[in-house]
Amino acid sequence: MRSETKYMQKINTAFALALATLVVGFLAAACDTTAPNNPAGNGGSTVPGGSTTAASAKGLKIGSLLPATGDLASIGQQIIPSIPLLVETVNACGGVNGEPVTLVAVDDQTDPKAGAAGMTKLATVDRVAGVVGSFASSVSTAAVSIAAQNQVMMISPGSTSPVFTEQAKQGKYKGFWARTVPPDSYQGPAIAALANKRGYKKVSTVVINNDYGVGFEKAFVQAFEKSGGTIVNKNNPVRYDPKATTFETEASNAFGGKPDAVLGVFYVETGSLLLKAAYQQGLLQGVQVMLTDGMKSNEFPGQVGKTSDGKYIVSGVIGTVPGSNGKALEALNKLWQSKRNSSPGEFAPQGWDAAALLALAAQAGKENTGVGIASKIREVANAPGTEVTDVCEGLKLLKEGKDINYQGASGNVDVDENGDVVGIYDVWTVGDDGKIKTIDKVSPTK
Repeated sequence: MRSETKYMQKINTAFALALATLVVGFLAAACDTTAPNNPAGNGGSTVPGGSTTAASAKGLKIGSLLPATGDLASIGQQIIPSIPLLVETVNACGGVNGEPVTLVAVDDQTDPKAGAAGMTKLATVDRVAGVVGSFASSVSTAAVSIAAQNQVMMISPGSTSPVFTEQAKQGKYKGFWARTVPPDSYQGPAIAALANKRGYKKVSTVVINNDYGVGFEKAFVQAFEKSGGTIVNKNNPVRYDPKATTFETEASNAFGGKPDAVLGVFYVETGSLLLKAAYQQGLLQGVQVMLTDGMKSNEFPGQVGKTSDGKYIVSGVIGTVPGSNGKALEALNKLWQSKRNSSPGEFAPQGWDAAALLALAAQAGKENTGVGIASKIREVANAPGTEVTDVCEGLKLLKEGKDINYQGASGNVDVDENGDVVGIYDVWTVGDDGKIKTIDKVSPTK
């Protein structure tokens, strides 16, 4: 949402700094981000504002800016534990540039204003060199200009809006932006390919009115029409306010016109309400619902609810999500199991890889600064160089002056000049038991 971006870029920095200063004393008392007693069970901060590991004046300092609360909390809490786990792993094998890595975790609340204030704090008060975040594209849009202005390298594990590619091409981020998840300029065509594979000829769209929703809609419409499909509501697109709480009109408009399928591009909280509204109006019968990565959360089937006969309303919906098929995924799964007695959640591999790239690039640059990291991100992520899946092995080779090509848990994380990676997509569905399962894979065709 470009108007929102311009507004956020003009945020009163002095106000944000003052606000941040007030909470620094409180944040300093917070427990280590790896502490197991987080009531949310996410391994992240135990307080809303964030938490800090033991400080090191000389070592690499990184931050995380992820949604522990808000519309994307259910996904954010799956990503958050990956960052302190990576920091713990790196410190166990000697740290970066001979010093331990420290972490400052901030909750962006799935809100652009909170994200901008959080990035201001991380950049100007905590003085981090790099940040893993954010997840929501609207939050990253609000934060990235602040990061670039302060020479902080920002790597998102989940912001997929094509707007970032466009603005990176224009030089707006000055090299201080990358992501470990492919943009919707790829996911849009991927779900269009899925619609074609399923034989859907007429599709309606309903999207959250922000960078993520509108950017995804544009990419999907272009690809679906190119393949011969029809967008039923192309002239009257349904886009809802991210802060909306009722969705009867949006549901009616999206499901009208007898489409074969409806593509919904939302976040969990609002998307669940919209689908419930569609069900209550009797609009889901005979229409396939297609969803995206923003809705792939184990909580959402329960949030939409059950029918009068006890069946999950969203049983049978299908969706896409960036797949995790990297060479380091098996090792991450084993580590996660040993440390947390569970499997890594959605987008945790992307979070792990983002933090890994920050550490590896700092070591390659031989300095714990955002400038040093930004100058070496593509060098450690891409060929040529020795392929490494273990971040400690990568650090060791870099200390010896050798080149590496990091192969991540989410994929090969080859980063292009715009900070983008290309990936494959998992196709997921909701079973009759309300559980989400992966049933297929699909690649974008452009």
